[in-house]
Amino acid sequence: MHIAERPNTVPWPPILYATAGLLALILHWFRPLPWPTGAGATALLMLGILAVCISFALDLSSALAFRKHKTSILPHRPASELITTGPFAISRNPIYIAHTLLTAGIGLIFGVAWMIPASLIAAVLTHHLGIKREEQHLDISFGQQWRDYSSRVPRWLGRKRT
Repeated sequence: MHIAERPNTVPWPPILYATAGLLALILHWFRPLPWPTGAGATALLMLGILAVCISFALDLSSALAFRKHKTSILPHRPASELITTGPFAISRNPIYIAHTLLTAGIGLIFGVAWMIPASLIAAVLTHHLGIKREEQHLDISFGQQWRDYSSRVPRWLGRKRT
């Protein structure tokens, strides 16, 4: 199957984040990392709750944008429309940011330190196994519209370099 028809043959991103979370739990079971107690643990708990709340908000607003534009949210299905508004106005990948925040946030809430590096590793793997192919698909499908959008909006977060 050609990349113009389908960005990925496997829905890598959700698989990668779920696998990373599972491996973090296994590592925590056999080799737990030190975790602060007292006020430090409370601060990390609050940070984790905030990360999970932001994750849910990003995921929900992204899903609503896909629904509004009547295009597939699934990473292994072709896009029928380029979404550039809502959370996609600040990041080309708000769902993957949400997954990264969710994985790290769960670790902070439950004191599973392995979740933090697991979330970052999943993000890097998602970039290489998912995002690169998705971006090729979007370039083929939407041409100059995609190139203009990608030149204005960062892949993850931050200021776009000019």
